[in-house]
Parts: sequence; C-alpha cells; structure tokens
Amino acid sequence: MRVWTAIFVILVMAVCCVPFAMSSDKSHSVKKEPFGSVEEGSVDLYTLTNAHGMEVRAMNFGGIILSIKVPDKAGHFDDVTLGFDKLDGYLTNNPHFGALIGRYANRIGGAKFTLDGVQYKLAPNDGPNTLHGGIKGFDKHLWKAESFKNSEGVGIILTRVSPDGEEGFPGNLSVKVKYTLTDENTIVFDYEATTDKATPVNLTQHTYFNLAGNGNGNILGHVLTLNDDHFTPVDKTLIPTGEIRAVKDTPLDFSEPTTVGARINDKYEQMVLGRGYDHNFVINRTGAGMVWAARMHDPQSGRTLEVSTTEPGLQFYSGNFLDGTLTGKGGHVYQQRDGFAFETQHFPDSPNHPDFPSTILRPGKVYKSQSIYKFTVEK
Repeated sequence: MRVWTAIFVILVMAVCCVPFAMSSDKSHSVKKEPFGSVEEGSVDLYTLTNAHGMEVRAMNFGGIILSIKVPDKAGHFDDVTLGFDKLDGYLTNNPHFGALIGRYANRIGGAKFTLDGVQYKLAPNDGPNTLHGGIKGFDKHLWKAESFKNSEGVGIILTRVSPDGEEGFPGNLSVKVKYTLTDENTIVFDYEATTDKATPVNLTQHTYFNLAGNGNGNILGHVLTLNDDHFTPVDKTLIPTGEIRAVKDTPLDFSEPTTVGARINDKYEQMVLGRGYDHNFVINRTGAGMVWAARMHDPQSGRTLEVSTTEPGLQFYSGNFLDGTLTGKGGHVYQQRDGFAFETQHFPDSPNHPDFPSTILRPGKVYKSQSIYKFTVEK
C-alpha cells in the first residue's frame, strides 16, 4: 500500500506541482553586503537569486538562512521562513532560526557519550542534555564564506575548523558546507567534514518554514506526507529510548497526506511528551543514496516544499516551543506552531545507541551528506 501511495504522490507532483515558471529577465546572481559584526569578525549577508526570481538570503554567521522568497499560485512572492530582520535577533534568544547545526544536530542524552573507552562530557543546554551542538554550537560562530556562480546555480561555500574540545567534542573537525540555489527552484545543502580524532558528527539545517508566508498564521492547515514506516520514540526529556516503533495506528502516521493539525493534540504518549511533533522519523530506503523523505503543502498559497536526502532520518518539528515571546521579521510575534522544521539527520543520541546508524567519523574518512529542498506550486 505504501508503494502505491508513493507512486500516487509522484504522479500528483508531476501533474499538479510545477516549478515557478513565471519567466523573467533576471539571471541568477549573488550579492554580498555587510550585515554587522560579532566578536569573531565582520558578518556578511549573501543574497542568492535564480533566473525565476526565487531568492535566498544567508549570512556567514552561523550559516544562518534569513529568508527564502518564493511565489504562490498567483505569482506573489513572499518570505516563507521565520527569523529576524537584524543580526541582533540571532545573537540572543534565538531558537535556531535558519541555523547551520553542528557538531551534533539534535540531542545527546545526559550531555555525555563514551567512544573507544573514553567518556566525553559535553555542555548541557537542554535540561540534562546537549542540544544542537551545545551552548555555542556551529550556529553561533563566524564561518569563512566564498560565493560562487556556475552551471549548477549560485551559492556560498562555508568553511570552519571546530577545534579539539569545543563544547566537549574530541578532534579538530574541518567542515565545509555548500548552499546552492538552482534554476530548478531547489536549495541543495552539501555537508563535508574530516577529523584528526574519532568524533560524532551530525550536521543539518534548521530553517523554520511557513509556506503561507512569514507571519501569516500557523501551519496547522499545511498538509504533510512522510516517507517512513517507523520513528524513534522519546522519553520525557526527548531522548530516544532506543526503540524503533511503527507509525501505523499512531498520530505520527503521515503515509497519506494529512493536515499537521489533524492529530497534533492527541493524547498519545509521544504527542504529550513532545508537546506536538518533535520526533525523528526513520526514512524508508533500500540502500544508500538520495531518497525522497517529506512533502509539505499549503493549500491556501499553493506552495509545496519537498525534501530528499542521503540521511537515514528526518526530524519533523511543529514549532511547539514558540510561545509568543519572540518578535520576528516585520514585527510578527511568533506563536506556537507558527512554523515547522524539516531536519535531515542521523538519529538523535546515536553515540549512546549502538544499534542506531553510526555517527562516528574517524581519521582518514570523509563525512558527506546531501539534502535537497525543492519548492513548487500546485495550481
């Protein structure tokens, strides 16, 4: 049945969902401009534009994506991400809006792990756990950045060396991340890393999306389809228990297109613990390589976001911890469920779960990961 569902989704995409074909005279371009400064140096803002007018704005501080502008079914362009207008917003009280996440995306239980007989203690920043790299993760550092324009599209290459012991992680980790905006209205994220000492590595991108547009209500009416049969249940601190559980007959089953809000307040234990959706879904795959993982559609605007990835997991987060205390772009106050995140990843707390896909990178090996975010419009 799942196979027929996947075939149906592909057919619907082929017939109904088209790239933004409102032709324009614009060619793809990259613009660089100053955006303030932090202790580590000057912050630069890069504006990437493709031939159809789709625009991505990102900065070298934290690899943060500030905005993504795409058209709706009427051809109206809008920013479909949450965030702040100025750099200051990203320096304080920022729930990882648009951020490049590392050294380890998601949570590590008890802020510690044992590797090759040595226990490493990390910086706890989420109760007893380490979340998204610790107190000063990759999203809070200045990266070296270089823009490019080639046959693939336009983009930026971000590089940084995370020193041995940073936030408690072992090894000098050399990281290169490339953001590419193509004329097919996709954003391609390429991650690469090497190390001089064995260390866990799990990199992702943490943009919050609202396909209706920034500040245009919540995402409960968005329609979600996921390519998974299982997820990793969590305990009360949102650390995986180690179980791989079937989504069938639970509120986490999105094998058929379903609105985000349809079951978000269900009393199912996992929904209560996560305060909604904040779970790692095990992507269906038969081998390595790129595979389709998720599709989110906003019926009102017609905008659709599809994610494909080489990663084994996808964290779907429904903005549960947004609580009205943050004022973002355009003066919009962000309430619970005003945005969602698709975080392509290895499983949370993998260093403490030998049965999960390994996240350990060793000297002489190269960490490589790719995720593709494709925007279309359903007429």
